[in-house]
Amino acid sequence: MAQGALPGFRDFYPEQFAERAYIMDVWRRVLRRYAFSEYDGPPLEPLDLYRKKSGDELVGQLYSFTDKGDREVTMRPEMTPTFARMVAARANSLRKPVRWFSIPQLFRYERQQKGRLREHFQLNADIVGEASVTADAELLSIALDIMREFGLTSSDVRAGVSDRRLLQALVLEAGASEDALSAVYAVIDKRGREPVAISREKLEKAVGSSHVADKIDEFLGITDIDNLFQRYGAVESIAQHLDRLRAYFQYLNALGFADWVKLDLSIVRGLAYYTGIVFELFDTAGEYRAICGGGRYDTLLETLGGVDLPALGFGMGDVVVGELLRSRGMIPATPPRTDYWVAGEEEALTPQVMSVAAELRRHDRSVEYSLKPQQLSRQLKSAAAAGASHAVILKTERFAAGEVTVRNLEAGTEQSMPLEDFINSL
Repeated sequence: MAQGALPGFRDFYPEQFAERAYIMDVWRRVLRRYAFSEYDGPPLEPLDLYRKKSGDELVGQLYSFTDKGDREVTMRPEMTPTFARMVAARANSLRKPVRWFSIPQLFRYERQQKGRLREHFQLNADIVGEASVTADAELLSIALDIMREFGLTSSDVRAGVSDRRLLQALVLEAGASEDALSAVYAVIDKRGREPVAISREKLEKAVGSSHVADKIDEFLGITDIDNLFQRYGAVESIAQHLDRLRAYFQYLNALGFADWVKLDLSIVRGLAYYTGIVFELFDTAGEYRAICGGGRYDTLLETLGGVDLPALGFGMGDVVVGELLRSRGMIPATPPRTDYWVAGEEEALTPQVMSVAAELRRHDRSVEYSLKPQQLSRQLKSAAAAGASHAVILKTERFAAGEVTVRNLEAGTEQSMPLEDFINSL
């Protein structure tokens, strides 16, 4: 019995590969519009790189082993540590801000579910060396521009945005202690993914007070920046963060994406290294996991690479994007891979068939011909099965006079012309 792919891994037959190639083509096309350069790193990294960043909890999800040099290594589960190492190695010589992207294949041994496998390809886009909120707006606009390039609109996809600094100030203003912040963030991060009563119970336990929990629930329910200003604009510890977020929305409006964005203070991004504005993209119907997520992580490069530079970035996986586009019929049909099929009226013309095929390929056309002797009718059936748009037929007498017959396989029409004229017409 044939062995299938491992659980959580995918075989990419030509049609699936074409879908993947389309998604990656859109990613690359948009990132290059924003003047980003592509990079890559090794798929195998030292295990300590991830222990240092994410702790032992992540290590339990890794495909890790001890190599023949007695080193603890792992298949990369994410790209940020590799990116941080590479930027740190050339930090002094790189033009700032650094604008890099990559599309690595990533691996994690975790429970399979809708939109999550044990391997996936992920677009990573990062900006390093710019602390201004304009960079935050630029980053989110890239993610939204990708959605627009796929043909999606603001009625299909929405970005929820928050700011970890603002959230902290609001939680403390509500009366929670600094020691409770991590527990409060963990509760907020799971809002909407567990029953309301359970979330409320956990929140009260984290802050030790139903009154404080009420205040937190109150500001989490505000989804308009102006309403947030009216309620908290006079609080000094909060006002500066509101000013920054208001500027952020203003810049997103200037970039043409105001309709795509909403304030959502429950967007926490579970990873502790985020330090500022964070965002997640969701389909408005609520059918899928987050399409994309990211934000500002100003201290991470110093932690991982010893370089004190502000930074921000996002990741967008191919699995959820593919599911979303397929559900809406928005992945283009794969075009036929064969432009021309060259056929010979008799086997003796095989060298000439090959010569014409070679000439067409030099003109950047995809060309196929029969690799074994076949009747002309059979060759033309093969041409149709291959999806070729035209057949170039070498008929014995006409070819001896320097002519070929070009048949439009879709229209069923054909015309004879000098081979040289046909080649020149390309």
